[in-house]
Amino acid sequence: MNKPPKLLYFVTEDWYFCSHRLPLAVAAKQAGYEVLVVTRVNQHGDLIRAQGLTLIPLDLSRRSRHPLKELAVIWQLYKLYRQHQPDIVHHVALKPVLYGSLAARLAGVRVVVNALAGLGFLFVSQRVQARVLRPVVELAFRLLLNRKGSHVIVQNPDDQALLVGRKLVAADRTSLIRGSGVNTQHFAATPQADGVPLVILASRLLWDKGITEFVAAARDIRALGISARFALVGVGDPENPASIADSQLQQWHDEGVIEWWGRRDDMPRVMAEAHIVCLPSYREGLPKVLIEAAACARPIVATDVPGCREIVRHEDNGLLVPPKDVAALVRAICRLLADPDLRQTMGQRGRAIVNAEFAIGQVLDQTLQLYQELLKP
Repeated sequence: MNKPPKLLYFVTEDWYFCSHRLPLAVAAKQAGYEVLVVTRVNQHGDLIRAQGLTLIPLDLSRRSRHPLKELAVIWQLYKLYRQHQPDIVHHVALKPVLYGSLAARLAGVRVVVNALAGLGFLFVSQRVQARVLRPVVELAFRLLLNRKGSHVIVQNPDDQALLVGRKLVAADRTSLIRGSGVNTQHFAATPQADGVPLVILASRLLWDKGITEFVAAARDIRALGISARFALVGVGDPENPASIADSQLQQWHDEGVIEWWGRRDDMPRVMAEAHIVCLPSYREGLPKVLIEAAACARPIVATDVPGCREIVRHEDNGLLVPPKDVAALVRAICRLLADPDLRQTMGQRGRAIVNAEFAIGQVLDQTLQLYQELLKP
């Protein structure tokens, strides 16, 4: 009997793996793969093990830039890859892509799949740190992502065009697989609740998500005397340089301009309470929360940027506004607040779009098919 192919996932955080990649790993196991997961283990280790996956803890800081510590992580990865000898590795997000690709090359792993979940802080921010690191990362992409057996998954065509256009990755080494998908039974369409309309922004609470603009819009809409509630759902991310401090979030909450709900693990219930979902982000891969919002038949207000415009079709299932434009954001939110019928129509269209294009089964099938093609002799 042939041994099952060994598939290893490398993701920085266990919560992210469970939120975005656990269904894929389970589907791969059901398809006959032996599945290993390398990640920093915090609170979700038991959940990963309960799915029959082999969990390998790795101490990794996404924010660390200390050369010796980073080299130690790469060396540890190299030893893990040599020890377990995976047939295919799947890296998710920037640091795993860079470090994992180097370790895989040194360890002789034949097939490497690199999933870039959006070209985030380094490619969006104009901070000095990002501008200094960007050319280094671009050089690393050219050297590591074009070798035989390497393939890059992107979530939107803008990122694909950027990578290919800058000659960071050859076009034939990229595939467009749109996000992580959503379980449309779990995220079901529900009627909008009665009462004061609720506008939510649910994400990691980073400045780059457009939190400043959302809070400013909430303040302006309240000043107009329009009845509405505004809630931030989520927490900051201390590992990300753009993270918003809890003290700032609490200050906004105490001021009464927004409600800060903190981290919520019951997102279908959150969506059921919401009337409008908003994400005025500066750039995304393909925001899972917007796919979930559309699946729950909620109209969306988002920025016309990569990622967001993949799921939000202007004047169809939501409204797109320019990034960092508070006035336009206010107008879009006010338009939906004033028109319950439009909210319902756009919500229904969003649900139809998700069923047609973003259901989780499609994403799983596309990814497993890619694995099979790359593993062919």
